[in-house]
Amino acid sequence: MNGKIEKYLHSLIPERTGLIKELEDFALENNVPIMEPEGIEVLLQILRLHHPQAILEVGSAIGYSAIRMAETLPEARIVTLERNEARIQQARANFAKADLLERITLIEGDALEAGPLVKEHGPFDIIFVDAAKGQYKRFFELFEPFLKDAGIIITDNVLFKGLVAENIEEMEMTRRKRALIKKIRDFNNWLHNHPHYDTVILPIGDGVAISKHRGDKNEKA
Repeated sequence: MNGKIEKYLHSLIPERTGLIKELEDFALENNVPIMEPEGIEVLLQILRLHHPQAILEVGSAIGYSAIRMAETLPEARIVTLERNEARIQQARANFAKADLLERITLIEGDALEAGPLVKEHGPFDIIFVDAAKGQYKRFFELFEPFLKDAGIIITDNVLFKGLVAENIEEMEMTRRKRALIKKIRDFNNWLHNHPHYDTVILPIGDGVAISKHRGDKNEKA
């Protein structure tokens, strides 16, 4: 996105206060990855339009997105997954500060092993993926069976700071980073060619993919 337009849009976002501002400051100071301001505003607007009652979040971090979603939708229940022990403790403390422990369920452990536990809390109206980018396709395939017929899957960081559009073979970077960029590109291509989902990527924040199922999720491929 044009830098001036991005700066302008950022200037329109209302200033956050209280616990939300505290969490944003903590994330900035401690290099904790949370959704960028423009991206979270898009996510919250989708939620307002869709009115989901049940949301699955893959990747809690310090609980920032889960709290934003819960405060935007007072009637919704949220299940969120996190494997990092320090982040788990921080998220639980933040949920308590926000008085949201009764509406946010935090499942501890590797998301790729959490299918049976997640299924117990489903089905979900919205699935929000904001975890290990190299595992996005596996997350999608693992959790989309728990999505309701009219559900939406939202995936953050799919533009990876614009690097998906660069000629990475000519750029100086580690082999691991180059491999990660290729995985994100492959995921984006796979999403756009999925036989049962319509996907659009919004160049907001770090890139937000919105995937909507085309019909009855019980139909065979």
